[in-house]
Amino acid sequence: MGVTNGNSIGNLMPAKRHPARAAKTRSTAAVGKLPEWNLADLYQGMDDPQIARDLDRSDVESVAFEEQYKGKLNLLAAAPGAGTALAEAVKRYEALDDLMGRLISYAGLIHSGNSIDPQRAKFYADIQERITAASTHLLFFVLELNRLDDAVLNAAMADPALGHYRPWIEDIRKEKPYQLEDRIEQLFHEKSVTAYSAWNRLFDETIATLRFKVGTKSLAIEPALNLLQDPNEKMRKAAAQAIAHTFKENLRTFALITNVLGKDKEISDRWRGFADVADARHLSNRVEPEVVAALVKAVRDAYPRLSHRYYALKARWFGKKRLAYWDRSAPLPKVPARTIGWNDAKATVLTAYGAFSPEMAAIAERFFDNNWIDAPVRPGKSPGAFSHPTVPSVHPYVLLNYQGKPRDVMTLAHELGHGVHQVLAAPNGPLMAPTPLTLAETASVFGEMLTFRKLLANAERKERKAMLAAKVEDMINTVVRQIAFYTFERSVHTERRQGELTAERINALWLDVQHESLGPAIDFRPGYEVFWGYIPHFIHSPFYVYAYAFGDCLVNSLYAVYEQANEGFAERYLDMLAAGGTKHHSELLAPFGLDARDPAFWQGGLGVIERMITELEGMD
Repeated sequence: MGVTNGNSIGNLMPAKRHPARAAKTRSTAAVGKLPEWNLADLYQGMDDPQIARDLDRSDVESVAFEEQYKGKLNLLAAAPGAGTALAEAVKRYEALDDLMGRLISYAGLIHSGNSIDPQRAKFYADIQERITAASTHLLFFVLELNRLDDAVLNAAMADPALGHYRPWIEDIRKEKPYQLEDRIEQLFHEKSVTAYSAWNRLFDETIATLRFKVGTKSLAIEPALNLLQDPNEKMRKAAAQAIAHTFKENLRTFALITNVLGKDKEISDRWRGFADVADARHLSNRVEPEVVAALVKAVRDAYPRLSHRYYALKARWFGKKRLAYWDRSAPLPKVPARTIGWNDAKATVLTAYGAFSPEMAAIAERFFDNNWIDAPVRPGKSPGAFSHPTVPSVHPYVLLNYQGKPRDVMTLAHELGHGVHQVLAAPNGPLMAPTPLTLAETASVFGEMLTFRKLLANAERKERKAMLAAKVEDMINTVVRQIAFYTFERSVHTERRQGELTAERINALWLDVQHESLGPAIDFRPGYEVFWGYIPHFIHSPFYVYAYAFGDCLVNSLYAVYEQANEGFAERYLDMLAAGGTKHHSELLAPFGLDARDPAFWQGGLGVIERMITELEGMD
C-alpha cells in the first residue's frame, strides 16, 4: 500500500510503495480476468508526439517564467495591486507544476509496469532529466516568496486572488529556515538526477531483476515473498531460505545503496540545518516532532501487549513454543484457503464503501469502469501496491499485484481509499491537493476497516477467527512493524553520520529492532538478518514508515467515533478528505473531537488492537 505525496516541482518522483502483503499465487481461472490500466488519459504511448510537445513547452514556459519574475517578486509585492499580480504568478507556477507532473507521472507509471524493460527505463530516465532541467528555472520562485516580509505578504493576501493560495503559502513558509542560497538550491536540484534519484533507480532495477530459487522454480521477489503465507510449512521455509540466499549474494550492493543514500541525506540535512535525522520528514509531513515521539513511545511501550502477546498465542495455535520467522505470517492451521475472484473483491469493497457513503462508492467505482487499476502480477512489474494521484487535471491510478487472497481484497480497499481521497482533494489544485503522509494514510486505512467490518459481520466462527487473526497481523505490520522500521532507520542514519556501516552492522541493527518489536515467540534463525534489503521505503522515502502507524491509530480512533455517533459522520469525513493539504492535522481532527497531541489519542488506537487479541484469546 502506498501513496505518492504529489508531483509538486522539486519533488518529481514516482509513487511510493508499501512493502507487499504476501499472498499465495492463485490460478488465473480462479481469480478471473484482471484489469490493466489504460494510461491514455495521460498520453497515448511512449511515442506519443504530445510528449515531445509538452517537454518543449515545459522548457520554454519555465524559462519565460524565470525571465519575467526572477528577482522581481519584492518589487511586485510592494506595488499597487500586489495581491492580483502575485496570484497571477502563482497560477502560472501551478500550471507548470501540473504540466510537468503529468509527464513525470506517466513516465513513472510506465516504468512501474515493467522496470526491467530497457526501453521503459530509458524513457523514464530521459523524462526525469528533462523535467529536472526545466524545473531548475522555477526554483527561485518559492525561495523569493519566502524572502518577502511577513507584513507585506499578509497585506497582499488580503486580496482574495492571492488569499486563495494562503494555505500553500503558509505551508511553504515553514520551509524558510531550511532554505539555501539560490545557486546551492539549483545545484542540489540538478545533481538529484545523478545522486539519490540514480540510487533509487538502481535499487528498483536490482530488485526487479533478482530471482529466488524455490524448489525447481526461479521466482521474482513478489511471488517469492507471497510464499511466506503458503499453507505448507516446507514451502514457507524454502521461500525464506531462497530470499535469504539471494539477498546475501547481493548484500554488498544493498549496503552500498543504503550507505550512499544515508550520506546523501546527511549532507543535505547538514547544509539545511536539520538537527535530527528525521526532522526533514517531520517538516514535510507537517507534524510536530513531539507528536511523533509520543506515537513512537506509545507503540514501543505496547510491544508486549500487542505483538509479543499475539505471536505467543499464534505459536500455541501451531503447537510450538516459538515460531520460526518464516511462520510469522503463516495462515492459521485447519482453516481452508479461500480464493476470492476479482469480481467478488470488487463487489465486496464497493458494497462496504456504499453502506458508509454512496458518494464514496461512486468515486471508487470509476476506477473499475475507466481502467484506472492495474491488477495482474507480471514479470518486471513493481511489487506491492500504490495509488498514484498523477495530477489534479487527470485522475489517480492504482497498481496492485492481485492474487485472490482475502488480504488482497484488503489491499484493494486500501488503495481505493487513497484513490477516493485523491479524487476528492483534486479540486484544490496541484499546489494544495497533496496531503502530508501522516494524513494520506487515513482514507486508505479507513476504507480497509469498512471492508473488514463488512466481511467480519457475515463470517462463521472459524472464519471469524481467521479474519480477526489476519486483521491483527495487518495492524501489527502497520503499527508495530512500521515503528520498528522507523527505529531501525534512526539507528542506521545516526550511525552513518559517524562513518560507513558494514553490511554486518546493518544486519545487527535490523535484528535488534526485530527482537524488541516481535518478541521472544519469534525464532530469528540465520538468514533473517538480511530481510531489511527489500523494503523500498528505506530507499525512496526515509522515515516515511511512521506515517502508517499514525494513520492506523488515527483511523481506529475515528472509527470509534463513527460507531458511537455515526449521524453526519460520513459528511464530516468526506469534508476532511476534500480539504487535501489545506489544513493542519489538528484542524482536520477537531470536528471529531480528536487531538493527536493528547497521549490518550494513541492509547485509544492501540486499544482497538488489544481488544481484538483478547477476543482471539477467548477463541483459543
